[in-house]
Amino acid sequence: MDEHEVVSHSEWREARKQLLAREKAFSRARDELSSDRRALPWERIEREYEFESPDGARSLTDLFDDRTQLVVYHFMFDPTWEVGCPHCSFWADNFEGAPVHLNARDVTFVAVSRAPIKKISAYKQRMGWTFPWVSSFDSDFNYDFGVSFPPDALAEKIYNFGSLEPSLEDREGMSVFFKNEKGEIFRTYSTYARGIDMINGTYQILDLVPKGRDEPKGEPQFWVRRHDEYVD
Repeated sequence: MDEHEVVSHSEWREARKQLLAREKAFSRARDELSSDRRALPWERIEREYEFESPDGARSLTDLFDDRTQLVVYHFMFDPTWEVGCPHCSFWADNFEGAPVHLNARDVTFVAVSRAPIKKISAYKQRMGWTFPWVSSFDSDFNYDFGVSFPPDALAEKIYNFGSLEPSLEDREGMSVFFKNEKGEIFRTYSTYARGIDMINGTYQILDLVPKGRDEPKGEPQFWVRRHDEYVD
């Protein structure tokens, strides 16, 4: 890093303007991609799903909280674990504060994990989070939406629409749903693996600094800890 090119102010400004042109092109391409994402056909949800919340059983319809749009973060928390995944916890630290703004735009946000609600509630309290988080422990929800897998299939390419081996029984992801006036529910979008980068604000900031994410190839998030486990 100490040997990085150093130039005059005018040279730096010119280089920055050249990059700005590329950034503007990228922003326009991103806007177009986002529009195409919203234009995807929808999948009708035919099954009934039930979740356990701190206040009792809730259906998928209930999770909308009288709004028409629902964003689900598939949080890795295997029922046999005592605490949630540290990497999903890194993502979850970026969720705080977002739900109230999403609610103002007719969007409800909720995290869903297979772990029992008692474990989820204890871990949520430890982390100091306030966003809604429910358990799909007695449901096929995680399996049907491609984030949980039977132990004998972990080496098969069945994760991320058949592009990756899951390696673990639970993986990360995000799914979006819409509920119409008839009460019918549709899946409008799902994304997995690197697809969830867009909702991690910390990573977006790291991408701006000289060292970037500073993660050697093959070692993504090697540095990540739960926020109460970092040592100065």
